[in-house]
Amino acid sequence: MKRLFPVLLALLLCGRVAASQGPLQKVGEARLNYLFWAVYDSRLYTRDGNYQDGQLPLRFEIQYLRDVDAADLLAHTREEWQRLGLSPGSERQWLQSLSRLWPDVRENDVLALEVDEAGRSAFLINGQPLGASKIPPLARTS
Repeated sequence: MKRLFPVLLALLLCGRVAASQGPLQKVGEARLNYLFWAVYDSRLYTRDGNYQDGQLPLRFEIQYLRDVDAADLLAHTREEWQRLGLSPGSERQWLQSLSRLWPDVRENDVLALEVDEAGRSAFLINGQPLGASKIPPLARTS
């Protein structure tokens, strides 16, 4: 699950604000460590606590365990997308849109992506909406 964040972004963003989901159940969680440092804890939630491709609604959240500048967050996201073989054609547009949304995160901040039943998505920081942006689809190159 530690590499799931960029994949979920690539698959789920559609650029409209999500409505309140109601109670969701945790599917799982994972911690990303870099060398000796814990970077973040991630959690995925769905209606029934099980994940199936295309199932909505869902919520994916990352609780940061260190301060991370927005520029670093975007750079690491870009690196993961490239590693996953996502199309560089729309990657730049995605990153430009995300650069307008994502703030610098501080220790214990929670950045979340919520997708409602209609496929509308929104980012939140500590439960507060960050806004919405139309972002083109990202595709695998292989």
